[in-house]
Amino acid sequence: MTGERQPPAVEVHDVTFAYDGLKALDSLSLEVPAGVSYGLLGPNGAGKSTLIRLLVGLLKPQRGSVLVLGESPSPRNASHIGYMPQLSALYLELSVIENADFFGRISGLSQREERRRRVEDVLQLVDLWDRRDSLTLHLSGGMRQRLSLACALVHDPRVLFLDEPTVGLDPELRVLFWDHFRRLTERGRTLIVSSHSMDDAAHCDRLAFLRAGGLVAQGSPQELRAATGNQASSLEDAFLFFARKGLLGER
Repeated sequence: MTGERQPPAVEVHDVTFAYDGLKALDSLSLEVPAGVSYGLLGPNGAGKSTLIRLLVGLLKPQRGSVLVLGESPSPRNASHIGYMPQLSALYLELSVIENADFFGRISGLSQREERRRRVEDVLQLVDLWDRRDSLTLHLSGGMRQRLSLACALVHDPRVLFLDEPTVGLDPELRVLFWDHFRRLTERGRTLIVSSHSMDDAAHCDRLAFLRAGGLVAQGSPQELRAATGNQASSLEDAFLFFARKGLLGER
């Protein structure tokens, strides 16, 4: 109800995860409020993709816990979660519309008419409706990126995880996507966006700066720039400021 604080859409508590002894995440804790676009920003190797894989249930924390919509990631809440991985998970031998329809079915859209409508909507959104009968194998890299996004959106998830979603997109489509992302958050949907692009960061409601698997700083873009004491004219400058200062300790 109005005035009541909603529980966080995502909760990460003291999470550590390592690959062959190399820490990708190091005692990381953060919360993502419901109904916002939340950017995970940092250089390659900062732990962004690992965190998203933990949140969608592809990996298990070696220490700590993660909650999505109040539950540990599992098939039970999979229908409420959308995931666009950094590397394409599309079926190249299927057509564009067959891929979108397949991901809709496995995400819980059992009613054929509703699924048909949703498939058309998302393919129109990513400007692939005219290519709906093309084999995915024959699409360019940018088109496959757009189809991956459509497949993540097709079941209208409550929480959407996007790992480098705008890579390979032209500027016009990038603006179109962010306009749609904004409309999703206005409807109460939550977006977690992993990126190293400060252009993506500027569109997010809140940001977490990650470095070497740890949280360097978090807040709105305006708050993060202001917290540097006017030493940052851009988000990139703000990230460098916090990384050097090590507000939460050296990593």
